[in-house]
Amino acid sequence: MCIRDSPKNIPPGWTYSPSTDAQRLPIVAMGLIGLLTSRILTAYQLGHIDGVWEPFFAGSLSDPRNGTEEIITSDMSKAWPIPDGGLGTVSYVLEILMAVMGTRDRWRTMPWMVTFFGILVIPLGVISIYFIISQPIVIGTWSTLALIAALAMLIMIPFALDEVIAMGQFLLWARRQGKPLIRTFFQGDAIEAGAVDASDAMASPSTFWADAKKGLTLPWTLTASIVIGVLLMLTRILFGTEGGMANSDHVVGALVITVAIIATAEVARALRLINVAFGAWLVAAPFLLDGVGHLGAVASVVAGIALVGLSFPRGKRSAEHYASWDKYVI
Repeated sequence: MCIRDSPKNIPPGWTYSPSTDAQRLPIVAMGLIGLLTSRILTAYQLGHIDGVWEPFFAGSLSDPRNGTEEIITSDMSKAWPIPDGGLGTVSYVLEILMAVMGTRDRWRTMPWMVTFFGILVIPLGVISIYFIISQPIVIGTWSTLALIAALAMLIMIPFALDEVIAMGQFLLWARRQGKPLIRTFFQGDAIEAGAVDASDAMASPSTFWADAKKGLTLPWTLTASIVIGVLLMLTRILFGTEGGMANSDHVVGALVITVAIIATAEVARALRLINVAFGAWLVAAPFLLDGVGHLGAVASVVAGIALVGLSFPRGKRSAEHYASWDKYVI
């Protein structure tokens, strides 16, 4: 059967198509946010504008520039052959273009596109978190625009994961059927199993949102974990921590938020268990690091115990199914 003649757009064993317009539009929206912010940063780095908006973070006392200007002119930003803001701009443009390419069956008709799209979104999201972690530790300040861009990149990840999983299952099926793997990867193939979804998810806001959030759930346990992560990143302000303890809280807080947001994708729900290790570290950290007062130590232990307790329950999942991946939604 010709690929174009096959109407199947729901993967076998799945209850929805992970490649619909509604599934991909949130990624486009986040990409536009990242594109606009990185464009501003690039313009300053290239000398096209004289200043950058920064409502919250001042630079160091010895530097008249604000936090954003100081960060994007630091040695870390200059480590790339081109301005890192420009690199981010190019990345967001590619993500947007890849997100809008293809139809709702592209998980089987364009495996190469889904693969490179996943590579572009997921690793770059992790790199963005690295920059968020490193800003106050290495440079001593934050950037509001960089925080916005990194958050937009991070939100893309759970929206992209289910499509990558479906594409991987399709390639595994093709290999088991004895089909040429490389040809299938670049040209796609038809599939006999699966189902057809001809509904118009863009017909109304309610139908759009119902389709866009398929495969995503936000249990209260993950919400609470995100709140703990945010509070950990603010312990310098809230509890006066400093030195190694402040850096530890910042790193762990950013990682806890990252894990919790990615785990909102049910296909990645098991990743929340990583936060158990972070919770255990929070309990031990006050006894191993300097720069923590009595109140900060108590807060760290309480946060650690709470995080461990919040990370074990899976939380309520949706009625969606992901074929052989169902057994990993634990």
